[in-house]
Amino acid sequence: MKVMELTENNSTAPAEQEVETVPAAAVQSGFPPVDKMFEDSGHTAFDDPAYYKTVLADCGDLAQRLHGIFQKYATTKDPKDKAIFRQQMISVYWEFLGKNAQGVVRKLPDPKKYLLRFGLLHPNLLNDEAKAFLSKIPVENTLAQSIYYLDEWMKLIGMGKVKCSTTDEVRPGGGHGNMNAHLQSLQDKTQGKIEGSQGLLRSKNAERVEFENKLTVLVKRLTTHTHYEIFPEIFDRYSEEQKHTFIEIQDTIKALSRIDRETAIYMKDLEQSCEDLQTINGKLEEAGAAAAGSVDLKAIDTEFASIRQMAKMTVGRQGNAFPVLTSEFFRASANGVGTRENIIKLLSWIESIDAEVFIRYYKNKPSRIVPYVILLPTYGDFGICWEPFEKANRATSRGRIAIPMYPKNPTLAVLSAVGDMRWQAAKEKSSFYWMEEGLTGNYYQWFQAQKLKGDVKSYFVQDYIIWMTKESEGTQKLDKDVRGTFWRYMPFTQAVKERLKDRSLIYQELYQRDKNRAASDL
Repeated sequence: MKVMELTENNSTAPAEQEVETVPAAAVQSGFPPVDKMFEDSGHTAFDDPAYYKTVLADCGDLAQRLHGIFQKYATTKDPKDKAIFRQQMISVYWEFLGKNAQGVVRKLPDPKKYLLRFGLLHPNLLNDEAKAFLSKIPVENTLAQSIYYLDEWMKLIGMGKVKCSTTDEVRPGGGHGNMNAHLQSLQDKTQGKIEGSQGLLRSKNAERVEFENKLTVLVKRLTTHTHYEIFPEIFDRYSEEQKHTFIEIQDTIKALSRIDRETAIYMKDLEQSCEDLQTINGKLEEAGAAAAGSVDLKAIDTEFASIRQMAKMTVGRQGNAFPVLTSEFFRASANGVGTRENIIKLLSWIESIDAEVFIRYYKNKPSRIVPYVILLPTYGDFGICWEPFEKANRATSRGRIAIPMYPKNPTLAVLSAVGDMRWQAAKEKSSFYWMEEGLTGNYYQWFQAQKLKGDVKSYFVQDYIIWMTKESEGTQKLDKDVRGTFWRYMPFTQAVKERLKDRSLIYQELYQRDKNRAASDL
């Protein structure tokens, strides 16, 4: 399999690029500018002499087991022994971390919070530079984006604000539990219908305002008269332009009437869905599944099992699976760590190139839906997409991607996650025909024609990285057929297309195809 190497020096992502000033409407539909990457002064939690003791508190025998192995790891000088103890720590540490995750719904003491957030078991594992660096990372989600550190994500799960990530395993449970699961599935579907109807109504409202404004202009044109030359006190006849306005007014009124009929249908659907949701919520409350302020420890345990699997996937078979933060593997770098602020900047950069990366269509109306991003305290090098959207609500639900915080290159980690999401979303959209049509179908047929071996999705993700980092800059690295498929089904933004069409005849030809397709659709 081909592998794209990206280092901090040759990555084309604008790590320190200034965020462009754009109109207010565009800001609302995109990511907010990241004005502050770090706090001016750091906190002192890592200087607490009781940090390690607080981390181990309330974990009983599990804490003692971890402490015993950790002491051997920290004190041994033999590299071979250190590697052995490091391997022994992995399973015990994850079990210990899961135990601490159960406390996220309460106010965690700082040591336990930073254990979950950064994987910092003991401050002495980091040098002073690394501790100072971590202490200045903003703690709160002030930019209000769907990007969460592990402690924040587990709290959302425990409080029931976000559903558990889906798994292929069938969870055991009796009839009562199955009924609750069925009701929650109906709740998700109904909520999706409500959000979809709201989006359609907003679209129809904007369309109506546009035609009403047009009607106002036409009526003003029709009622603006010139005077009759012989008798100035009498208005002259309608001009030819005004006579044509009669037809335009009729067409506009017909359009407004059509919009009103469609609005009535969407309103009826919305009202019915709201009634259905109210009924479902009532049944859930009766079953005790929606008790206010309840903490779902089972949900936390279930989600944490998924989180551990996500971590393994970001690391891979050959990666560094050690889950504890230590200066042995960690390098404090402003652009080299997957902080929330760095991820926002990278996602914003991706969106400035990949025009429809976060666009979802419902009844042919586009909506921008950014996935949940879970920041994992691991040394993995590749981000992954856990699910492109919830199966019960494909129209408006957020997908889920996981990104390691300590990769060799954050740009590569984020691009691989987004590329994975691109593939899965397109595959789900094409359903049974994913090998025949659309983005995945065209790519799969090229893959087969080339007689390539291995996982087709892995090839796609690597080509997506090339598409975003090389082809977007005019460097032709992809096969001609792959380039054509990506250009059509995963288009660059118009600004990128305009720039590329002047770079070479290849891009100029693709640009012209766009114009031809647009003309044929008229």
